[in-house]
Amino acid sequence: MKKIISSVLALSLAAAALLTGCGNSDNSADADSSEKVTITNVSYDPTRELYAAYNEIFAAHWKELKGQDVEVTQSHGGSGKQALEVANGLEADVVTLALEYDVNAVRDAGLIEDGWVSEFDKDSSPYTSTIVFLVRKGNPKDIHDWDDIVKEGVGIITPNPKTSGGARWNYLAAWAFAQRQFGDDEEQIKDFMKKLFANVLVLDSGARGATTTFVENGQGDVLLAWENEAFLSIQDHPDEYEIITPSISILAQPSVAVVDSVVDERGTREVATEYLSYLYSDEAQRLAGENYYRPSTPDILNEFSDTFDLDLDLVTIADFGGWDEAQEKHFADGGIFDQIYEE
Repeated sequence: MKKIISSVLALSLAAAALLTGCGNSDNSADADSSEKVTITNVSYDPTRELYAAYNEIFAAHWKELKGQDVEVTQSHGGSGKQALEVANGLEADVVTLALEYDVNAVRDAGLIEDGWVSEFDKDSSPYTSTIVFLVRKGNPKDIHDWDDIVKEGVGIITPNPKTSGGARWNYLAAWAFAQRQFGDDEEQIKDFMKKLFANVLVLDSGARGATTTFVENGQGDVLLAWENEAFLSIQDHPDEYEIITPSISILAQPSVAVVDSVVDERGTREVATEYLSYLYSDEAQRLAGENYYRPSTPDILNEFSDTFDLDLDLVTIADFGGWDEAQEKHFADGGIFDQIYEE
């Protein structure tokens, strides 16, 4: 009887070990090359087209490198909202978000290790963008700069800075213009920002939603847009819209990071790290340019000089003291955005 029990127990332990091993091999880049590996990229709204194309070239690259198939699952939404979802349990092997502060929110949840911003080149920002105006063909409201959009009767579409990374870049670019106009007179700057948000017709949760409101639903006179979103709208509707470049804008730096706790649990660190590293390859940099993001490699960026205004006057987040300071002053609960929007 003892022999029978021992045999059953041994078989049970062997079966459990086999099942555990199978479970790990499904998700591990160290598995046999015949096993497909899957990873999830949680990203922000306007990167849908970019990553749909990038995932294909990365799959070919990984197959050549490791002899293994890789499938990348995408998730898109407002950057701040996406960061919150990951912090609250949405499984992501990598995050590719609109700004450093949103990645830090995932870090602060204990999912990403300190020092992530130095893990990849250019402060882990493989491509950049900026903020432009998208207006209807012929520019019927004669909009050329930030002071034109605060005039009475101009309907503005922009996402909500509380949920959208792009909206925070929009806000800061407008603030930089007002600061040039009014110097250190913060009351006048705030008054300018109040006028701007008084003209906002819809605050969507993310940049893609704002584009839909303006382009598909026909609301507003001007969309404050990521440069790549504006170009995509022109591409899809060449006879209906045009891009206006303001006198001053901001260098928008989307950030990427490996979600350490997830990749260590799933055994996907190697493939996840390579997924972000390969964004800096010449092939991926040109793909970013073709999708209207500014490549971080200077020589490849210059290849797109006919597309992008490379002489645009751009402030940076450093001009606002970095993201922690900017977030606390402008976008935290009770910050300047809350104050001016409530008024």
